[in-house]
Amino acid sequence: MTAVPADCALYTTCIASEFVKQLFDCNVAGNAQSISPPLTIDVPTILACQHLARVLADAYSNPIQLDLDMIRYNEALHKRSTGMVATHEDSLLEKFPNGQERLLEKPSVILDSAGRIILWYLPDAISPWIQAKMEDATIGMGSLLMKSMTSGLDTQWRTFPGNFHASDRRQLTPGCINLAPCWFMQGREPHGLPPADGFTPEVSAALKGKGGPKIIISMQCAALLASAALRVMHPKLYWASVATHIKLAVTTLLTN
Repeated sequence: MTAVPADCALYTTCIASEFVKQLFDCNVAGNAQSISPPLTIDVPTILACQHLARVLADAYSNPIQLDLDMIRYNEALHKRSTGMVATHEDSLLEKFPNGQERLLEKPSVILDSAGRIILWYLPDAISPWIQAKMEDATIGMGSLLMKSMTSGLDTQWRTFPGNFHASDRRQLTPGCINLAPCWFMQGREPHGLPPADGFTPEVSAALKGKGGPKIIISMQCAALLASAALRVMHPKLYWASVATHIKLAVTTLLTN
């Protein structure tokens, strides 16, 4: 574990994440014990954390196992596989044929043949009022989203125009930019020449732009819930994220 300074903005996120983890454990165990909410967190966020914990527990209590070994599947992938090479995709489908289709109608966890959790299905895990704020923030990113589409042989699946369709809400612009909270939780997108240890995290260029502060503020609650969910789903990745954010903050202070 990494100690988080009390004067760090990440401190509140860590408190909320531990609160969600405790609630999740109680819900899974069927324990009616009351967990006192942190006094430093506002009521709407506490309610959102409680709702998230219930959905996570419901999903964990509803496992669905597939006849697929995820380790073997991962080993069969090409390095930096884009999902856009038809021959490779056909080869994967031949080695790992599709199983019976299932309609997911409630929160669930998908397991591979060895019992590893490979997917958390969490419908409505984020409270409606937060979803509304996320939609408003997305509308404000229209210009960035419009510029994100790419074409050519090097196109990645996440920015391939054919994977998007026009929204039924005219204000929303189709596109994909690296602003999703969980993307940053994983410490992705290093920039510049790597040092001896090969690790150079840096704040996203989009977030350092003119609209960066506004985007960050609009993401705060969603990012907090993403961290809390990660605390439950992947503790090692969560603590690696915390350590990365602290190192990034220290580096930014030293360079400024």
